[in-house]
Amino acid sequence: MKAVVFYYSQSGQALDVAHAICKAIDEGAGNLVVYRQIVPLQDYPFPWSRDTFFGVFPETRLGLPPSGIQPMDFTGIADADVVFIVGQSWFLSPSLPLQSFFSDEGVKGYLKGRDVIFVNACRNMWLMTGRKVKQYIRQSDACLVGHIVMQDSAPNLVSALSVVRWLMYGRKAAGWLLPEAGISQRDLTEAARFGDIVRQVWSKGGLTHLQDELLSAGAINYKPSVLFLEKLGHRMFGFWATFVRRKGDFGDCRRRHRIRLFFVYLLVVLFLVSPLAQLFFYLTYPLHHVSRERLADCSV
Repeated sequence: MKAVVFYYSQSGQALDVAHAICKAIDEGAGNLVVYRQIVPLQDYPFPWSRDTFFGVFPETRLGLPPSGIQPMDFTGIADADVVFIVGQSWFLSPSLPLQSFFSDEGVKGYLKGRDVIFVNACRNMWLMTGRKVKQYIRQSDACLVGHIVMQDSAPNLVSALSVVRWLMYGRKAAGWLLPEAGISQRDLTEAARFGDIVRQVWSKGGLTHLQDELLSAGAINYKPSVLFLEKLGHRMFGFWATFVRRKGDFGDCRRRHRIRLFFVYLLVVLFLVSPLAQLFFYLTYPLHHVSRERLADCSV
């Protein structure tokens, strides 16, 4: 089996996820995993400053990457049996480097007709990113055969605080009553089972029913209340992104004030509205078609 992994990673977490999942494939006799880094033409520094981080919000939410990517190297991978695409969510959408990757004509040509597995290394909101990635893959005439979500297992507000500390100050380790930010080492270690499932299913003649096997192994941890918040947030983010863009394109200083208004709005939503919305969700839980939605959200 030959697998190719296209990945974008700022902090190194997405690459750690890729290595963890593909370990079982790479160590198998006769198997090969080839890694190709996605390098955007627009630089996205890490750790972020607040203005830089929120400055990419409108384009991320509206799917308007300000730049493309450096040309991908497709040499030696024409015969790959499966393609892994590993990245992350920004503002409830695929990160801008991922969006630039999927929009690249060379990438579209390579993906055409291939089996693709998307791996999202995120905080805890993956639904809208998954839906957008499905659209990109369909537009490339590729086949999405697997979707794996590697996420922070801490409660919503706790993970928000620890991730902000990591993104803005580069502090990933536990401290000040907060756990270590990001995906836990235990989850990374156990992620090897997903690669083993891919290898086993492929050896039986194809990847058509791969997602069923991945879901049985816990590839997606479905949290109805969090996804309820995400759907609401994604809609409101669309309004805010359009509002900011009316003042200018990416990097235009005229829109700085509106971006700061969005920052204040986000704080209010995160620490005041979100807990109340989650409480409302649980109080009205019997009215939600969770089982049906879960099937649709986790399918490929």
